[in-house]
Amino acid sequence: MSLIVQKFGGTSVGSIERIRNVAERVAKWHAAGHRLVVVPSAMSGETNRLLALAAGLQEHPDPRELDVVAATGEQVSVGLLAMALLALGVKARSYAGWQVKVLTDSAFTRARIVSIDELKLRQDLENGCVAVVAGFQGVDAEGNITTLGRGGSDTTAVAIAAAIKADVCEIYTDVDGVYTTDPNIVPSARKIDRISYEEMLELASLGAKVLQIRSVEVAMKYGVPVHVRSSFSDRTGTMVVGEEGLESVVVAGVAYDKSEAKVQLVGADDKPGVVAKIFGMLAEKNVQVDMIIQSPSRGGDSRTDVTFTVAKTDLSRVKDLIEDTAKGVGARVEYDTEIAKVSIVGLGMRSHAGVAAKTFGLLAAEGINIQAISTSEIKISCIIAAKYTELAVRTLHEGFGLDRGTGAET
Repeated sequence: MSLIVQKFGGTSVGSIERIRNVAERVAKWHAAGHRLVVVPSAMSGETNRLLALAAGLQEHPDPRELDVVAATGEQVSVGLLAMALLALGVKARSYAGWQVKVLTDSAFTRARIVSIDELKLRQDLENGCVAVVAGFQGVDAEGNITTLGRGGSDTTAVAIAAAIKADVCEIYTDVDGVYTTDPNIVPSARKIDRISYEEMLELASLGAKVLQIRSVEVAMKYGVPVHVRSSFSDRTGTMVVGEEGLESVVVAGVAYDKSEAKVQLVGADDKPGVVAKIFGMLAEKNVQVDMIIQSPSRGGDSRTDVTFTVAKTDLSRVKDLIEDTAKGVGARVEYDTEIAKVSIVGLGMRSHAGVAAKTFGLLAAEGINIQAISTSEIKISCIIAAKYTELAVRTLHEGFGLDRGTGAET
């Protein structure tokens, strides 16, 4: 039978009754002869509660100590789920990240997995035992507890699946798959049966919340088939796989993200090294920058405007640093937190001309001004005013025929 890693999100284990439901689902698969590793998230709302406790003591909590606190949520979940399985007569054993062990680097609150020692997991599987492993957490070379960042349980599950060479990694959530866009905005959004790693990676990075970005990266690197499905039904969800055998529709989905802020340095010195200084400063603070645009300045000759976007959550902690750097290059700083990034994604964009022109035309027809544009082979992203987000998503979804299941009109 199959070797399966199953990951259950916070909503799926949000109460004792739901944990029992998960245990019954796992027991059913175990009884059918499948070998199982289960990775639960913290109970719904628990991580936020823990982070709020830390914030009540430090305005900017110490990252090492924050990881010690935040990691406890998943440890509660694995213990409770193992108990629920034992109560059903299923052999089960729970593990914290450091017990497996999931070795990470030392980037607290956003650590990356270096390796996984799968020996204990393989022993459990050989003995007919379900291994229940805490997601989201690991341990560095110095023995410090680390966490992988929000949504990190997805990454844990896919990394374990890669390490033990599982047949599939099933990600159970409160939705039944990946949709062409957010059904809360577009009721006609359709569930996608199969999507490529590359398309899913773009959608995840552009605001789709179904899968965590790094989990898709790991799945793509190691060729782990990922099945996104609902915790509350047995229906088939969305398979995330390689490109082989997939029909390359022009546009597979529309994503949006309201979590970024726009920063503009107006009138910076237009000479070598200036841009390197600006983004070197952000890199030192481990701030991820998304879209970057440099253009001639409205401030006059030999000046340049540098515009970029960062997560709103990073803006407050680096604001002083940004403004000091701006002074050093002769610029003033303007901020805009009322923006949204709206994007289209599709493998077929590689071979179809006119997609960008149609995107811009659809938005223009609705009076939506584009403030910045970013592209790759299979995506086009536009920064717009946040108030137009829903209109833009609906316009692009309908304009590219996604509500009709075509995704190919240009």
